[in-house]
This record gives sequence, structure tokens and C-alpha cells, in this order.
Amino acid sequence: MSSIPVGVEENFGADDGKGQFVRVIVADTQAIFRAGLRKIFALEDDIRVVGQAETLGQTQSAVTKFSADILIFESALTPNPVEAIIELMRQYPQLKMVVVTPSSDEQLTLELFRRGVHGIISREVEPEVMVDCLRKVIAGESWLDPQGIRWVMEAYRSQSTRPAGARSKVQLTPKEATIVSCVTQGMKNKEIALRVGTTEQVVKNYLRKVYDKLGVADRLELALYCLNHHVVDNTKVPPLPTSAPAAHAAAAGASASGNPQTIAAPFLDADPATKPQ
Repeated sequence: MSSIPVGVEENFGADDGKGQFVRVIVADTQAIFRAGLRKIFALEDDIRVVGQAETLGQTQSAVTKFSADILIFESALTPNPVEAIIELMRQYPQLKMVVVTPSSDEQLTLELFRRGVHGIISREVEPEVMVDCLRKVIAGESWLDPQGIRWVMEAYRSQSTRPAGARSKVQLTPKEATIVSCVTQGMKNKEIALRVGTTEQVVKNYLRKVYDKLGVADRLELALYCLNHHVVDNTKVPPLPTSAPAAHAAAAGASASGNPQTIAAPFLDADPATKPQ
């Protein structure tokens, strides 16, 4: 296939820099798929394709050239999609990553999700499901289809039933226990920082230490491990300060959302303590 220059959506100027659109770059080897997504998104009031690419090199150029919120990345774009995606997320931490897979692949799904990909979706998905996926991802949720959810939950159930060894003897400090308790209740770092009276960076630093202590890899594994082993059963979560009603409303809205095709719990999102956002 001949190289197609990275392009930009003609009506992108309607944004006027106000940010009311979800700005998307589509990176896919098939021109017909890229064109199809552009037509689908053109029917939506809140989604705009700002760039496209058909090679990994073009993808890197596109994310550098265009300001985008989401990168739709075909896993077949490169022989080693996990490595390429990790590098893109490292270089562009503000970019949310939705990976398109040609078929169901348990190993790839688990690896991508562990690495912090925000959404994994099949090429055969219905147009309205793709649109819903983007909206959920931009709202801060993670997206998997029902099969992907089963794979992820089974993997972590298996992990949680393994002998804990020395990990069960590890004691958390009171501050660590408070932060972990907030994580198990689905809070993100911003709200945790408000509740414990510190900064998001300090929360991230505490979580790194806790990951090392307990031998877990990410936020989801931490939450499941602590719940299964009753690590923070007696730890009380501090209330939000009265001066932060907006944060409380945002947190309530996030935990109230739900969809059978999404994992909406905030602790399933990519953890900023270890993964790019």
C-alpha cells in the first residue's frame, strides 16, 4: 500500500480552541477502516478526527503535529504493538490510547490492559459501540468488551488466590493504609490528595512504596489484593474537606456511571503512579 500523508479534518477549525470536541487520531493500516471511522465520527457533534496514519512512523508524526485527546491505534500496525504503545504512552502521557484488535486475543488484551491502555476494542465492533467507547474513555473510564472483562477479572482472581508468602506479613503505615483504603473505594489520586491533605505527587510516591511492599504491579492488583486479604478493613477514609464540593461531585458522578461493556471503577484506570495517562 502506498504511503498516505497524515491528514487533518477539514471542519476541525469549528473547535476555535475551546476544546468542546473529542479530538481523535486514527492510526490504521486499512484506508477503508480509517475512512469509515471518519464518516462515523462526522455524524457526532462531539468527536472530530484531526489526523490519520497508516504506519508507525506516520503515527508518531501525527501525535507530534496534531493536538489530540485519543489515539485509535491498530495493533497490527507494528509487529510488536505492546512495545510501540508503551513508547507512545511514555512520550505522550496526555494521550488516551484505544487499541483496535483484529480478533479476540486473551494474552494481548491482558498485556495491553496491564500496561495502561485505556480501551481495547475489536475491528468488527458496531459504530455506536466505537462512539460509546471513545466517550467513556475521554470521561476517564476504561473500556473492554464483555470477553475482555472476563479475561481481566479471571487473571486477577487467579493472582489473588496464589499463596501470598511474605507479603501477608507486610505492615502498612497509617498513611499508607489510608491511601490504600481510598484506592479500594475507587478514588483517584486527586481526591485522595484532598482527603489526606497532601498533593497528588505525594500520593503517587506512597503508592509506589506500597506496590513494592506488597509485590503488586498496578492499581487494580493492589485493590484486589487488599480486599481479598482484608488489609485495610479497619481503616477509615477521611472525609472530603468542605471547601472541595466540586471534587466530591465529580467523584460521585464517576462512581455512579455504569455500562455492561465498560469497567467503570476508577481504580481500573491506568495508574498515574506507574503508567502514563
